[in-house]
Amino acid sequence: MIHQLRGTELKRLHRTWRRRSGSRLALLLDDVGNPYNVGSITRSAAAFGVDHLYLSGSSVSPRAPKAAKTALGTDRYLQWSEHPTIESAIQAAKDDGYRVVGIELADPASPLADLDLATDVCLVLGHEERGISTAGLAGCDAIGYVPLIGRVGSLNVATAAAIACYEVRRQDWAGASGSADEEDLADE
Repeated sequence: MIHQLRGTELKRLHRTWRRRSGSRLALLLDDVGNPYNVGSITRSAAAFGVDHLYLSGSSVSPRAPKAAKTALGTDRYLQWSEHPTIESAIQAAKDDGYRVVGIELADPASPLADLDLATDVCLVLGHEERGISTAGLAGCDAIGYVPLIGRVGSLNVATAAAIACYEVRRQDWAGASGSADEEDLADE
């Protein structure tokens, strides 16, 4: 019989994965204007242990009413800063020690799995329709994309953010020793 983890068991599992995470992760939103997208990104960011959220240009605050409704209070787990331009936001991320990686279908870009993301990384996500601005792309250290094989050519920015955050964590965990199996849970 399969036993679903609840309460303390679930906290122990999450703690095990958190201990295996050796790098920092940040997100930078370049003019992401839809509050529901920002709310969803905020919730995913809190779930993946994002250390900082950089908001540039006209990006909506996680505390905006519609964003907060979607985030379900998870904004309290994040630190964020607002920057008037994408250039100043990228510079702030670099000054904080992050490698800046744009998530964009652009030429040149590499599949996310082919990039080395097992380091302190800040993922840049762009406007819902226009993507990352030209100035934002120019400031990135690398550009990656989520490979798609279906008949849809792009993802919602919040979905792309969640997938990209997972890929960063997956690469970090792959480089860590040990595993989050039942033995690890029993040690807690």
